[in-house]
Amino acid sequence: MAETINVAFIGNPNCGKTTLFNAFTGANLKVANWPGVTVEKKEGRASYEGQDFRLIDLPGIYSLTSYTMEETVSRECILSDEVDVIVDVVDASCLERNLYLTLQLIELGKPVVLALNMMDIVEERGMEIDLHRLPEMLGIPAIPVSARKKSGLSILLHAVAHHKDHAKQSPFIHHHHGEHSAHKHDHHQEYAMVYEDYIEDKIDQVMDRLNRSYPDMSNKRWHAIKYLEKDKNVSDQYPLDLSDLIDRDYEKDIINQKYNFIEEIIQEVLVNKSKNEARTDRIDRYLTSRWLGLPIFLAIMAFVFFLTFTVGDFLKGYFEIGLDAFSSLVSNGLAAAGTGSMVTSLIVDGIISGVGGILTFLPNIFILFLALAILEDSGYMSRVAFVMDDIMSHLGLSGRAFIPLLLGFGCSVPAVMASRALEHRKDRLKTILITPFMSCSARLPIYVLFSSMFFGKNAMLVCYSMYLLGILVAIVCAFVISKFDGSKAEQTLLIELPEYKSPNARTIAIYVWEKIKDYLTKAGTVIFVASVIMWVLLNFGPTGYVTDIGASFGAWIGKAIVPVFTPLGLGYWQIVVALIAGIAAKEVVVSSCSVLFGIQNITTSHGMTAMAATLGSMGFGATNAYALMVFCLLYIPCTATIATIRRETESRRLTACFVCFQFAVAWVMSFLVYHIGLLL
Repeated sequence: MAETINVAFIGNPNCGKTTLFNAFTGANLKVANWPGVTVEKKEGRASYEGQDFRLIDLPGIYSLTSYTMEETVSRECILSDEVDVIVDVVDASCLERNLYLTLQLIELGKPVVLALNMMDIVEERGMEIDLHRLPEMLGIPAIPVSARKKSGLSILLHAVAHHKDHAKQSPFIHHHHGEHSAHKHDHHQEYAMVYEDYIEDKIDQVMDRLNRSYPDMSNKRWHAIKYLEKDKNVSDQYPLDLSDLIDRDYEKDIINQKYNFIEEIIQEVLVNKSKNEARTDRIDRYLTSRWLGLPIFLAIMAFVFFLTFTVGDFLKGYFEIGLDAFSSLVSNGLAAAGTGSMVTSLIVDGIISGVGGILTFLPNIFILFLALAILEDSGYMSRVAFVMDDIMSHLGLSGRAFIPLLLGFGCSVPAVMASRALEHRKDRLKTILITPFMSCSARLPIYVLFSSMFFGKNAMLVCYSMYLLGILVAIVCAFVISKFDGSKAEQTLLIELPEYKSPNARTIAIYVWEKIKDYLTKAGTVIFVASVIMWVLLNFGPTGYVTDIGASFGAWIGKAIVPVFTPLGLGYWQIVVALIAGIAAKEVVVSSCSVLFGIQNITTSHGMTAMAATLGSMGFGATNAYALMVFCLLYIPCTATIATIRRETESRRLTACFVCFQFAVAWVMSFLVYHIGLLL
């Protein structure tokens, strides 16, 4: 049998690379971290006509310039002997943006095969790609594939197998407008990417020096280009005095000339592109405007929350009716079966009331994620990051830091992990610190419950204010920290601004289903366990099983900690215990309140009425409710987020400091909100 071919899959983020990789590997997949870094490494196996392939899925990156951990890992892997062939997966619908990485890969001197993914979107937009001209200009095979439909996979592996011994394909049939080489040999016959003469002169001179100093070095042209770009990794690995040749950093020149060539390629291979560009430019005139961009974003998010409450609450009513019926059915069934009161209480008051109460918020969660998925798939969310770039730089944060913050609206765990995209450790730590202040979807049930109980028709505005407050607190914290440590933004935002497109129903369905599945999984595991533990704490005390909740272990714990929360208007042991339980998962605060206050189906209209009456009799009003929501917004993140912070920072001490900082910010903000509210 032929020797196994090692293939690296690389491409820009969101190009469908991992979907294509999974289409090849299926279940034959193993996941680990790259040695020494917290960047995920995926490997799999595939075969074609008796040839075995070892496939490596590299992190999604925009370039091979080693700034971030992902870029460093990808570059080191590709440069090593571990890779025989590079499969560059590109989003064919955004060809111009993807080809920059392609040109960098070709310059590495290893066999490259171009996988043109998402060709169906190209057709949907009325565009066409000349699949004969593109390989002529780049000198590498270009294979149309569809990761989603699993088409073109065999042809791609066929190309990989036949191209593995060819680092380049010639002759190249291309030209660079306005550039006439005066060199002793014609670079256009040798390389896909040819620079202007003053750059090529420098490259030739550096290569001569490398021939003398490092005769065994492979691909001297690529190393010469890296010296011109002042690449620290290359100069450290191969020290060379070039002060008489390289008088400045030529990186911008090289980047600009690459994009000039990309523009030529696009003009020759892509048909019907200008029409879509004109539409995108017209829309961006408003959505990315310096003065209108941010207000439009806030208005769009306000509309999203309007839908979340109006449509979500309408559907939620039917869930509540079903929960009531199910709860009564189980209760009557247990009574008919002669089940003991303790078991009945555990099942009805603990499990059904806790888990069921969370499930009734499913419509609200669904509407929120559906809206966010539509905004993301249409290309709008990239504009939001672009609009926020200037604001982030004034806070001493990299423009890239807004990406993790944006992800934080969904879940803090992937948001914290996304901080890896930042080059400097100080930027990463600062971003990790403030990311949990973004209001994740797990907090939405808390907002919906308490805003509906105490603010009536203004519930939507109160809920929306939580999201705005989270952003504001994160901004203020970042600004203050930057003033103390004197840091400034060292890295600007490089992000794709794709053409607007109509959202793909299948893509949105997959995204929303994954989020809903995570929510249901959490309800079936974490919240289920938390509800049972909460029931045990409230029904057992030092004397054993108790019918008086005030004599339980939960009451004892809550009453011991109440003094800490009394200045915040939260001096009720039931509220304190619910907040402690919420560290497991924020949704647990709602299910815990149901168990703690002994109110079945707390999310139904009669359940909320009973809850509001109970809290009112204790002196808990609208001001207390708002302070509670602010505390839930800002206090200690869930255990999954804490574990992720520990993994990303690689420090227990830092993680503990972050948790303490977030608790302190929550305490101070809730204190201010409560006392200002009393004055008003």
